[in-house]
Amino acid sequence: MRTNPKIDELDIYVWEGKADIVDRVARCMASFDVEVIRADDIAISPERTAQRPSLAIISVSVIDSGALLMRDWQAAHGIPVVWVGAAPRDHDPATYPSDYSHILPLDFTCAELRGMVMKLVLQLRAHSAKTHESDAMIANSECMQALLHEVDTFADCDTSVLVQGETGVGKERIAQLLHEKHTRYGQGPFVAVNCGAIPDGLFESLFFGHAKGSFTGAVVAHKGYFEQSDGGTLFLDEIGDLPLYQQVKLLRVLEDSAVTRIGSAAPVKLDFRLVAATNKHLPQLVKDGTFRADLYYRLAVIELKIPSLEERGAVDKIAIFKAFIAQIVGSERLSALPDLPYWLADAVADTYFPGNVRELRNLAERIGVTVRQIGAWDAARLQRLLALARTSQPVPAESAAEVLVDRSKWDMAERNRVLAALDANGWRRQDTALYLGISRKVLWEKMRKYQIFDEEPETRESE
Repeated sequence: MRTNPKIDELDIYVWEGKADIVDRVARCMASFDVEVIRADDIAISPERTAQRPSLAIISVSVIDSGALLMRDWQAAHGIPVVWVGAAPRDHDPATYPSDYSHILPLDFTCAELRGMVMKLVLQLRAHSAKTHESDAMIANSECMQALLHEVDTFADCDTSVLVQGETGVGKERIAQLLHEKHTRYGQGPFVAVNCGAIPDGLFESLFFGHAKGSFTGAVVAHKGYFEQSDGGTLFLDEIGDLPLYQQVKLLRVLEDSAVTRIGSAAPVKLDFRLVAATNKHLPQLVKDGTFRADLYYRLAVIELKIPSLEERGAVDKIAIFKAFIAQIVGSERLSALPDLPYWLADAVADTYFPGNVRELRNLAERIGVTVRQIGAWDAARLQRLLALARTSQPVPAESAAEVLVDRSKWDMAERNRVLAALDANGWRRQDTALYLGISRKVLWEKMRKYQIFDEEPETRESE
């Protein structure tokens, strides 16, 4: 009888070196549907580890013999490692695991082993779910496909990445993709920090951590964000909002790859990848003297620009909206309804969303909740929600002129996009509408709005 089905169907590869642990692992896991494999002298199939949940248990004596390095193992296999050692070692992220987060004593008990295996199985499942969700990222437009190609190209690099884009375009989602697709860091934690929300006076404690008794109230030691992200990815959102004096301290940690907790004199070596994001133009901040040039160059080793929702076009707009609606309404209820009305898809495609995907999701949530509750695509209700969304976009007085300029630029870009589509399709409106992913009626409205005229004969149009 299986006592815990949550850790069934698992491969455990054991490199025991000088330690006699293979038989002990097999005995401890005998009541589960787990295959324990002696891995000292075999080659592990990447195809098998990709299809079946797997982890490795490795004696540190294997490293001591010079036969294996942690980096080599994870780069080759990409599976979690539990290290077994008789005594603590000097922390060396190039050789040993990050802060010994997955380590067992040489005299481990079956309960300790099972607890560790359970922990890693849950992590594997969570990682698999996040990867599946990320793989489903909607990217029908050419600009998004190009971005995801860049992500795939640079995901397995260890260097820092700067992600740029407007508010609401999904910068953290791209950072998660970079993390998940990294062979080594993808197995570690993903720590997300909003730099614009760090309270004054708490930067050192939050980022560097503190030792026990370092100040009143420090009853236990605390790991800061730097240590929490060791072995994984530290994502710093809104990096442009970080004050200058904090930028200096961040730069020092990046240069030294080490951090010292408040109240401690012992530096802790770190191994993490930094991904930063901003909706500001950092080179201009450097010129203005509000952002350090040396930190900018350190962050922007690789730069990724996320296109706005308007740049992605109607194809992505409608697809994202449909995905949000399906998530909110529920697949079972949605299947009982008629297809998404064409007029609703056209209206979404023709709506300008300054808040990008985040604002589109808010609209989809309002519409989705309404549809779910009344069980129908109620045109009158939904059109009121659309009208409300188009008129309830708050604009600060000091930025109103800037927004008008941005809208003007967007209108010109949209007009050029429509003209290019018409040219590509010989000014045939039906073909052009299909090409743009909109209805013929919406195309006609866009042509009227942007004053696009043609001399197309009626006979040809009727064809």
